[in-house]
Amino acid sequence: MRIGYARVSTVGQELEAQEVELREAGCERLFVEKVTGTSTAPRTQLAAMLDQVREGDTIVVMKIDRLARSIIDLNKIVTELTDKGVSVQFIRDNITFEAGKGASSINTLLFNMLGSFAQFERDIIVERTTEGRERAKAAGKHMGRKGQPAKKVQQALVLMANRETNGMSVGDIVKVTGVPKPTIYLKLKEHMKK
Repeated sequence: MRIGYARVSTVGQELEAQEVELREAGCERLFVEKVTGTSTAPRTQLAAMLDQVREGDTIVVMKIDRLARSIIDLNKIVTELTDKGVSVQFIRDNITFEAGKGASSINTLLFNMLGSFAQFERDIIVERTTEGRERAKAAGKHMGRKGQPAKKVQQALVLMANRETNGMSVGDIVKVTGVPKPTIYLKLKEHMKK
């Protein structure tokens, strides 16, 4: 069976283009997820795919940098798959690792070079983002999400305190005030400590 794996790094990016290309490449099943390559968040779809593939299957990925966070992670995943009897194909990089055969010496060289460049690119992006954040902080600019207006948070806390009489659920309070549920619970916790 040909199985596709697609990943995008941010919510703003779309998986659709990768999914279309993987279907055109003959993939019968797709595992897709939105998680950044530098995140420590679990890649549940990758884990599910690795668990479900069987000997004789072929994993198809658009590009090397969609599969792994680092060159070490990349080599580990591909080795694990080929040892399991699963082939791995990277469409845009034009590299295939046949199950049981490994790869030609030139494919291994290209694979490691492309993986290293992808990791280098991610590292540079993280560095630049960190530097930009530090410059903005030094200039007194706010970084990250804007906080909720104090008036709205106070309204949410009052509604929470009177839930028995007003009959509102936490979801209702979120809709009415626009204050996210985690913020409400955080502020309640802080209020109780006082």
